[in-house]
Amino acid sequence: MPEILIDVLQATAWPMTPPKPYSSFHLLLTAAGLSFAFLSARFLGRRGNGCQKKAIRILFACGMLLALMEAYKQCFLYYLNGFRYNWWYFPFQLCSTPMYLCLLLPLAKKESTRTILASFLQDFGILGAVFALAFPPGFLYPYWTLTLHGFFWHFLLFFIGLFCGFSGLSAQGNRDWMAEIPLFLACCLIALFINTVTGPQANADMFYISPYHPSVQPVFHQISLALGIFPGILVYLAAILLGSRTVHEIMKKVVHSA
Repeated sequence: MPEILIDVLQATAWPMTPPKPYSSFHLLLTAAGLSFAFLSARFLGRRGNGCQKKAIRILFACGMLLALMEAYKQCFLYYLNGFRYNWWYFPFQLCSTPMYLCLLLPLAKKESTRTILASFLQDFGILGAVFALAFPPGFLYPYWTLTLHGFFWHFLLFFIGLFCGFSGLSAQGNRDWMAEIPLFLACCLIALFINTVTGPQANADMFYISPYHPSVQPVFHQISLALGIFPGILVYLAAILLGSRTVHEIMKKVVHSA
C-alpha cells in the first residue's frame, strides 16, 4: 500500500467510543439523515421527472460517490487488519448492490432493463437502508470515519430508492415487482458463490447466507438453529422478498401522493 495512502488513513483514523444502538446519537442522526434524504429525493425527483437522462446521471453520480466511499472503507479496514484482507467486509451485501447498479444503469440500453434496475434500487435499496439503520451494530465502529461512513451510506441508499420513485424511473405495478425477483436471485447466487469458494476459514458472509454457519441476523439466527442452515437461508430470503414487496406497495402510495 502506497505510503501516501497510509498517511491519509492514519490521519483520518479518529478514534471514538462506538455509539450504542438506539442512543441519542443513533436516533437523532438517523432521523436527520432520513429526513434530508427524503426531501432531497422528492425535490430532485420532481425536477427530473420526465427526463430519464438527467435522472440516470444523478444515479450514476451516486454510484461514483458510493464507489469512492467503499474504496476508502476497504483501504481503512485492510490497514487496520495489519494489511491482511478480511472477506467479511467484501462489498457484496444487499446494501452494496446499489453501488454496482447505479454504475451499470447508464449502460442499460433497453428501457425495460433500466426500469427493472431502478425498481430494484427502490424496493430492495430502501429495504436494506431502513433495516440496517434500525439494527446498526454492524457499522458502529470505534472510528468516526467508519461509523459516519455506515450512516451516510445507508442515507444515500434511502435517497437513491426514493429518487427512483419520484423521478419516474421505477415502476409501481405488481408485475414490475415480480420482474425484480430474477435480479435478486442472481445476486443471491453470486453471494452464495463467493461465500462457498472462499471457504469456511475466510468467514465471507455475503447477503448473510453462508453455507457454513447459521445466520447472524437477529431472529433468523434462532430460525437457522431450529431448522438448519439451508432452510434458514430460504426463510431469510423469503422475508427479504416480502419486505421488498411491502416497500413496493408503500412507495406506490408515496409516489402517487407526491
